Amino acid sequence: MAHSMASSYSIGDYLIHSLYGRGITHVFGVPGDYILSFYDRLTKSKISVVNTCDEQGAGFAADAYARIRGLGVVCITYGVGALKVINTTAQAYAEKSPVVVISGAPGLREQVKNPMLHHKVRDFDTQKKIFDQITVASTILSDPQTAAYEIHRVLSAALRFKRPIYIELPRDVVSTSITGQYRHPLDIRESEQSDPNALREAITEATTMLNAARRPVIIAGEEIHRFELQDKLLALLDRTKIPVAATILSKSVISELHPLFIGIYEGAVGQEKTRQYVESSDCLIILGATLSDITLGMFTAQIDQKRIIYVSAEKLSVMYHHYDNIDIRDFLGALIDAHIAKKENNTDDSLSSSISTHANVPSTIASTVPNWTHGKKITVKYVFEYLNSCLTDDMILLADVGDALFAGADLIIRGNTKFLSPAYYASLGFAVPASIGAQLADRTLRALVIVGDGAFQMTGMELSTTIRYGLNPIVVVLNNGIYLTEQLMLEGNFNNLQPWNYSNIPQVIGGGRGFHIVTEDQFNNAISEALNFRNSFSILDVHLDRNDRSPALDRLTKNIARRFHHHPQDSN
Repeated sequence: MAHSMASSYSIGDYLIHSLYGRGITHVFGVPGDYILSFYDRLTKSKISVVNTCDEQGAGFAADAYARIRGLGVVCITYGVGALKVINTTAQAYAEKSPVVVISGAPGLREQVKNPMLHHKVRDFDTQKKIFDQITVASTILSDPQTAAYEIHRVLSAALRFKRPIYIELPRDVVSTSITGQYRHPLDIRESEQSDPNALREAITEATTMLNAARRPVIIAGEEIHRFELQDKLLALLDRTKIPVAATILSKSVISELHPLFIGIYEGAVGQEKTRQYVESSDCLIILGATLSDITLGMFTAQIDQKRIIYVSAEKLSVMYHHYDNIDIRDFLGALIDAHIAKKENNTDDSLSSSISTHANVPSTIASTVPNWTHGKKITVKYVFEYLNSCLTDDMILLADVGDALFAGADLIIRGNTKFLSPAYYASLGFAVPASIGAQLADRTLRALVIVGDGAFQMTGMELSTTIRYGLNPIVVVLNNGIYLTEQLMLEGNFNNLQPWNYSNIPQVIGGGRGFHIVTEDQFNNAISEALNFRNSFSILDVHLDRNDRSPALDRLTKNIARRFHHHPQDSN
């Protein structure tokens, strides 16, 4: 591999060069004194700086950008800035989103004799120790001899494991020239080779199990998206004709109009036909899915280890046999080439009916506007039925936590990676700032944000950032004055929210359009106007009854109640 001298690069410029070489064109953050010199270099580069209102907003935006582009960057100052993105970095780690956290720091000379500098918490390395717990790799770029290698090492880890990394940049080294030799950032392979013997044995056992199965099913998880394996998944479906489901975290991993797609599997919380189909399978292939309580419908899923082929970036198992050192990309490629009999004629009539029913429903729903009555009070059910009728191919839907997420799981998404949500880590406040990252990652997309009023009050003022950068999300606020999901678990005044006049927010931040909505016809008209208004954001303040909820949230709460009834010790 060719080596080059790095004397023409400063540490700061080489970091920028390495990010740009990996497809980064936007960096999200808030400036502060310890990072200003690096910000100055960013503004003179091919990378655009996107200043958000708050660091948490920058972190969520970078996360969404990473989910679409394959890598995202948040850049903040030491202490007060970096510690604000702890939550968003933790979410990126939990949900396998490769976000680069770049934090400025006091200069190396400033740290001599351990002075009490502003933004310092305990020791100068306290911040890095915290990030070590929620990233796959971290570094302090303090040595010009090793800086280039360290940049390669941590960026390669982010791309290999699809998880966040941490880079600390003391402010007095930003302009320091790199010494020694380095390798071009695009010359380094981002993943290790699989063990060929282990891969061969795993494929042999998996193939035998699949060929013996009468009705196998694939559950395609979020890693199919993170590792950009959608094309391989589609090739496997075409090759084998095996039906496929997604999880709530991997929703839109492929188009939900695909003829073999059977829905979102969420155990007893999800659609009953999808649950029955998956749980009656005699061979379940789980590809890159996080098996969390939310994914498994609060652990209501009825699936048996002896019927499972489980593949992820961390492990691979076929029934009770475990295989080490096998890359998910290599396994999926080998599975496509394996001798697997097509399953199109091997399913019984009821199962075939379930597939065809689900496959035909989306096109019907997507083209049909629900019946509405002038002056009739708006409901959550109507909101989602109407949204389902007006989703278009150029939309990306961002659902925040709560009924926005649970009801959003029932919407029909037409394209790959057109639905984003924090469906495992479940941090409120994701969707509005995430729309910034999503639209900047792909300017052809129109963002549709569904967010509860509680989540909006956390980060919703990032709509100011959408004005600044010429973005035009449509934001639907489900305004019921309460943290409804929590209220359904335990009633209390602590669940109440201060009412905001959300439709007046455009007047506060100097742009956009607001709509006050109480009835079905008002919602229809507002959506129509918002779709046609492309110059800035639209915010729809949808006033709902306090206890109104979607059928999806009803299913969830009933199963939670049943779980607590059968396992009272879990409520302690």
